[in-house]
Amino acid sequence: MQRITVIPGDGIGPEVIEPALALVDSLGLDLTLDVLDHVNADAHLRHGSALRAADLDRIRTSDATLLGAVGDPRLGDTAYVRSVLTTLRTELDLYANYRPARLWHDRLSPLRDRARRAIDCVIVRENTEGLYSGIGGSTRTSSPDEVAVDLDLNTHRGVSRIIDFAFSVARRSVCLVDKANAVRHGGQLWQRCWREAVERHPHVATSHLYADAAAMRLATDPTAFDVIVTNNSHGDILSDLTAALAGGLGMAASANLNAATGRGLFEPVHGSAPDIAGRQVANPFAAILSTALLVEHLGHREEAEAVRRAVAAAVGARRVTPDLGGRLTTKEAGAAVLAEVC
Repeated sequence: MQRITVIPGDGIGPEVIEPALALVDSLGLDLTLDVLDHVNADAHLRHGSALRAADLDRIRTSDATLLGAVGDPRLGDTAYVRSVLTTLRTELDLYANYRPARLWHDRLSPLRDRARRAIDCVIVRENTEGLYSGIGGSTRTSSPDEVAVDLDLNTHRGVSRIIDFAFSVARRSVCLVDKANAVRHGGQLWQRCWREAVERHPHVATSHLYADAAAMRLATDPTAFDVIVTNNSHGDILSDLTAALAGGLGMAASANLNAATGRGLFEPVHGSAPDIAGRQVANPFAAILSTALLVEHLGHREEAEAVRRAVAAAVGARRVTPDLGGRLTTKEAGAAVLAEVC
């Protein structure tokens, strides 16, 4: 029996996780759910910490983790979000952020009037280094002489393994995206690791683009890409762009993975969206598609594909929430997918 740790979280997190869990139950797999419904902003406000050592132990010993969302406007800075997400990614060493972007129906894309619109690509984002490593500081704060520094951390180990991961999931090609022309030292490291990886994978087509050129190419022809591999900050930006091109954040699933240990954290990209929380208008498809990634990660490929086919059928029939042009509630949209699976 495989055990899934579930963190519903904040805002729309519990709303979108509910239909995702109903879907897991319907698949008839030998899975148990360990729900940590106390890991949220309320706990952080009460105790100064949301994620306890005991919670981390439960997550470490589970087979995978499903996360709804974290974030709350009552907390004025990002410390809470970082204390959960960054802790999970670093403590579990989830170095690979896997963000697929697939266009489930032509009408969902802002590029729908273009001739080439079969968007189906993946952003592979380094998840534990880069500008988001938290290394830096400031001096003379709140004065005209303030100086702030954030360190862009890159290691040979970290860069090599994320590039190798990108090659491992490629179907046709891998494109390296960086700013080696402007960020000299880190850029040289990425370029050297890239050349070494290309030699290790001679049968995969490869290309390289600077980040600004890649953004422009994505906006004009996203079908040119299969897998894009890049650093933490570039991946954060480009994955939101690909999500928008493929129907919006309500369709954007993601996985945080360690290929060596097999650990995985699966979450919709959209965040807690406090402005619509409690209104039952949030799109559950990103959470459902993240669940499909989780199920596939645990070895249930056929069931994961069944979930994706069900999402495609629901989208095609316009059984969707308002963000996709429908009239269904979160629960109703989840039920529409569930009906297609069953």
